[in-house]
Amino acid sequence: MMTRYAGARKKALGDSPTSERVNAMTTFRKLAVAANIAVMTSIPAMAQQATPPYGTPISLEQAKKVMAAGEAEAQKNNLFVVITVVDTGGYVVATHRLDNTQLGSIPVAEGKARTAVLFRRSSKAFEDAIAAGGIGLRVLGLQGAVPYEGGVPIVVDGKIIGAVGVSGMLPQQDGQVANAAAGAVK
Repeated sequence: MMTRYAGARKKALGDSPTSERVNAMTTFRKLAVAANIAVMTSIPAMAQQATPPYGTPISLEQAKKVMAAGEAEAQKNNLFVVITVVDTGGYVVATHRLDNTQLGSIPVAEGKARTAVLFRRSSKAFEDAIAAGGIGLRVLGLQGAVPYEGGVPIVVDGKIIGAVGVSGMLPQQDGQVANAAAGAVK
């Protein structure tokens, strides 16, 4: 036997067919909004996937220009860094360690350069993905990816000819030197 109190309680809890339909519609609307947000936020990620193709590997003369521009930027800002240039296969063409730069920065600079050329994007993209958390943490599973700013592809005539990696200071400072170096050849 249902008391008047139990019937009022059932109605308050929303057990009627009408309230179930309203709840279903509310849930559907929330899912639709979430799907729209997911699609809209993935559009920039899709645009980033349009990366330039590989071109003829960087020459030693071009690598020397990249190194000189990087060294000039580092000295101008009193930064102690290692600068490494790699070709399209990720192999070292030139490495330069400025005086008083820690030795541990040598393999890090090479790793940043290799990351930039093999994945055809700045190593900062990986740093940003990890910093965002969530699905961005998948970057940690990419073999050989160094997720620190300082690796930049070298693009000439719309094609990647190599990359430069810089290490020794804060990631932002490494990135500053790498961007200046990568812009030395056009």
